[in-house]
Amino acid sequence: MRFSEFGLTTLKEVPAEAEIVSHKLMLRAGLIRRLASGLFTWMPLGLRVLRKVEAVVREEMNRAGALELLMPAVQPAELWQRTGRWDQYGPLLLRMADRHGREYCVGPTHEEVITDIACKELRSYKQLPVNYYQVQTKFRDEIRPRFGVMRSREFIMKDAYSFDIDDAGMDASYQKMHAAYTAIFERLGLTFRVVLADSGEIGGSKSQEFHVIADSGEDAIAYSDTDDYASNIETAATFLPEGDRSEPGRDLEKIATPGVKTIEDLCKLLDIDASQTIKTLIVEGTDGPVALILRGDHELNAVKAQKLEGVAAPLTMADDKTIREATGSTAGSLGPVGMTLPVYFDHATAHLSDFSCGANEHGFHYVGVNFERDLPAPETVDIRNVVAGDPAPGGKGTLSIARGIEVGHIFQLGTKYSEAMDATVQDSDGKDRAMAMGCYGIGITRIVGAAIEQNHDDNGIIWPAPLAPFDVVLVPINMHRSEAVREAAEALYAELTEYGLDVLFDDRDVRPGVKFADAELIGIPHRLVVSDRGLEAGELEYRHRRDEESRNLNREEALNLLKESAIS
Repeated sequence: MRFSEFGLTTLKEVPAEAEIVSHKLMLRAGLIRRLASGLFTWMPLGLRVLRKVEAVVREEMNRAGALELLMPAVQPAELWQRTGRWDQYGPLLLRMADRHGREYCVGPTHEEVITDIACKELRSYKQLPVNYYQVQTKFRDEIRPRFGVMRSREFIMKDAYSFDIDDAGMDASYQKMHAAYTAIFERLGLTFRVVLADSGEIGGSKSQEFHVIADSGEDAIAYSDTDDYASNIETAATFLPEGDRSEPGRDLEKIATPGVKTIEDLCKLLDIDASQTIKTLIVEGTDGPVALILRGDHELNAVKAQKLEGVAAPLTMADDKTIREATGSTAGSLGPVGMTLPVYFDHATAHLSDFSCGANEHGFHYVGVNFERDLPAPETVDIRNVVAGDPAPGGKGTLSIARGIEVGHIFQLGTKYSEAMDATVQDSDGKDRAMAMGCYGIGITRIVGAAIEQNHDDNGIIWPAPLAPFDVVLVPINMHRSEAVREAAEALYAELTEYGLDVLFDDRDVRPGVKFADAELIGIPHRLVVSDRGLEAGELEYRHRRDEESRNLNREEALNLLKESAIS
């Protein structure tokens, strides 16, 4: 491809709306252009990358035995109402009505549609197992689209759905997809981790997320330093601390704490660490408010908390009026001493002694609080986020925390959708049985953004070779004034292209510095420079995008290097 014919426009300045590296570089390099909030046009350069991702995904899905189809993007409300998700998904669904008043949505996912297909196409256990997949545009009406393609409203997704006669078959299909996803991300040249995850709105009994590791990742991942354990913070478990609780060292005392509303305020006033305090959070329950109690330096885990008996889901914090009516106090002065609400204590509170907490009286706190003297010894539960240094679930080693970008998610759905939509087949005994399902999603557009977040420098993108829009950028210097350079560059372009390499031939009549800057911004792995000086010396200037320095190679060496890179 000749640069002069490609229609690529790069930008020197960072667009004002761009917040993270991938968004900035995708706009500057001309991969995407914004149409409206959360909506982007994929320009020719960006589309080349997108198609490379799709090609790898399709190859591995086909290798795993999945069958590609294409379902409608617009889905009738009736299907979603049968599974109860028409209301559950809420404002994330882009809803519409046709001229006859029938309701539809633009699909954010396709569990209902594929289950409807299975109802009509699958009759016998002999047709199982089967796995259907598609690569298609989805729409989720995000309240605040941000970070470019990382959290847009419209996006391209590969979604797959397996059907089996029983749970054992479902698990086998799930493991096939786990292996296929691992192969996909390895082939794309990305550093990633597979983590245990919450199934969220999709539902099911088990799920795992595939995360590209990047400092800008929205998700926190906990992983063990001694084994393969990794989990999303939402699902990483905590445990009762080992050892015995210290004996009380001071008397219980109620003190005035005017103006103290937060743990930080309390620590400053008392000159103590947050780990010596307890915070009490009031949430909505199924039969009235419920108190959740954590150590002051820990964060509540909403996913864990909303699964507790008597706690409403989704987790909702009680408002000020509810708190006053239930406790007689305000949010900044709450504590477990004398608390009459149902109470859940987090595991980490169990071994505290001489701690501080609210006195359930506005503007007052207790110091020197101890269990078994001022409070009954608590039955504890896991309701907090893990932190670095917590023990790993396997009993060996500790947890570290990294940031990750979710690019894939696999679920064991069981019979949640097949039972709701009567998707049954006859088993070997001639009885109708609801099929066991799995679903498997990959964010095609998100992979592009995540790859950039993981692979960039101050000058631009550094594509992993399988994702690069071009293999080589050929840069002739003063080609429009040097016949020798023009002929040599044209000959190289023809030979490299004939060999099967994707070459961007920068034939523009612009300064060398502009060509080099654009090549680094776009992030093409290999750069080959042709100049009069080099030709006189019988050399070409070669530089890999990750290298700091260029090398001078003779023509044969340069061609062999590039051809070998194409093979590998």
